[in-house]
Amino acid sequence: MNRIQVSPNIHFGKPCVAGTRVPVPAVLELVREAIPFDVIIRDYYPDLELEDIKACIQYAIEVVQTEDIHLSVVS
Repeated sequence: MNRIQVSPNIHFGKPCVAGTRVPVPAVLELVREAIPFDVIIRDYYPDLELEDIKACIQYAIEVVQTEDIHLSVVS
């Protein structure tokens, strides 16, 4: 995960693609809209590489996998 970094000095500590100021959520929103990866790079973030977009998706997967959901039983 060296392609994703969190720094208190960049975007208030939100995860970004390393070496850029591109926030992970911004990339994920484009992926959600089914914009092809090559179009994301060409039209939105030319500083990114294909592996950066994949790293954003992997980061989101890992965040969700570590999340604990606590449910209460309703009587």
